[in-house]
Amino acid sequence: MKKIWLLLFSVLLLTACGTKSTSEKADEELAYLDVKLTINPESAKINEPVRFQAKVMYGDKSVKDADEVSFEIWRSLSDKHEKIAIQHSKDGIYELEKNFTEEGTYYVYAHVTAEGMHSMPKKEFVIGQPSEPEEK
Repeated sequence: MKKIWLLLFSVLLLTACGTKSTSEKADEELAYLDVKLTINPESAKINEPVRFQAKVMYGDKSVKDADEVSFEIWRSLSDKHEKIAIQHSKDGIYELEKNFTEEGTYYVYAHVTAEGMHSMPKKEFVIGQPSEPEEK
């Protein structure tokens, strides 16, 4: 009889440990790479500084050591894309300040690789007068 109780207790103990482990794995699986891209201002004049900012989060934690963060910037309908690598500033924020010498509609991708994932949010902004936008 003691062997049965010991066996039953062992099975229950292992099941309880397995459940906790599965729950922890589920919490980890729910976390994802979240990148909030902001442009300030979204409409600027020629030679006025424009600040690009990517706030990088993994679940509820700021990512301060992303594998890659870069901003890819181009004028609408242009084949010339400029890709600029960005370093961490503070609290999961990666930022760039840039001036533009040509009016028009522009786009920016924030390329972010961290925690084995890649995110590419895209935004539009205007310098001076807008030009013909790319198709959506």
